[in-house]
Amino acid sequence: MSHAYVQLPEGSSRGPTRGLGPFVSREEMVLPDGSRLVWESRWHRKHPRAFGTGSTWWAPRAIAWWIGVLFAIGSGCFALGALPSYADGVGTNVDNLTYFIGSIFFTTAAFLQYFEAATTNPHLDRPAHRRFKQLFEVQHKRIDWWASLVQFVGTLWFNRTTFSALVVGLGASTSHHPIWRPDAFGSICFLVSSWFAWAEVCHGRFAWRPDDISWWITLLNLVGSIAFGVSAIASYVTPNGQLVSLALTNIGTFVGAICFLVGAILLLPERTASVVPASST
Repeated sequence: MSHAYVQLPEGSSRGPTRGLGPFVSREEMVLPDGSRLVWESRWHRKHPRAFGTGSTWWAPRAIAWWIGVLFAIGSGCFALGALPSYADGVGTNVDNLTYFIGSIFFTTAAFLQYFEAATTNPHLDRPAHRRFKQLFEVQHKRIDWWASLVQFVGTLWFNRTTFSALVVGLGASTSHHPIWRPDAFGSICFLVSSWFAWAEVCHGRFAWRPDDISWWITLLNLVGSIAFGVSAIASYVTPNGQLVSLALTNIGTFVGAICFLVGAILLLPERTASVVPASST
């Protein structure tokens, strides 16, 4: 396995690494003063040295805070839209509008998450400086870069899904296929992205870390993505013009949205967590 993408201070040495396939998400390092450091990619990305943490629940100057808030709002919209009582009360058009608004919040949050990953400081001993041009740099050796990029693409598919539903409605007919396809593609992107994020935290295919808030966030997002996938399959229109299962479509969307909502809220205390994966000794 190759080493992590971070650049070490001069005189440092690298040790054992862990990760999924070619992606390194954890590496042991020996710093110039002889102290040892365990580096983890998610912690490094979520806790840039040059930016203060501020309050857990109110920090509008922090990108990570906006990511959590925007994902929470978008998830709330999807959960609300999936409730039959809400759809019956406000009507189909308002229900579809709720989904579309939620998808915009999803996309905005996903873009900020991609920006956060793409502009992560590659140096351990230098202040972080985020630059817009970094968005266009291909960082294919980083699992978090792939996770955030694929997720952003998935939200764009959901934008198209919800906009199509808003314009042409969700009638169970052959005209529903242009809506179902981007819904399926978006769900696949979310599943792939969530798997990458899970593997980054686990440093492999699986790990049992219930005392780690990041582990819970990625687990909830993975479960939510699976639920969204079930919803997408259930919303397929059969040749006789009927949905596979309207009930399963709503249940999958609601469960997935609730998982994403809880995961988004947990992003806020994760940002201000003071316990590092492993400190220098």
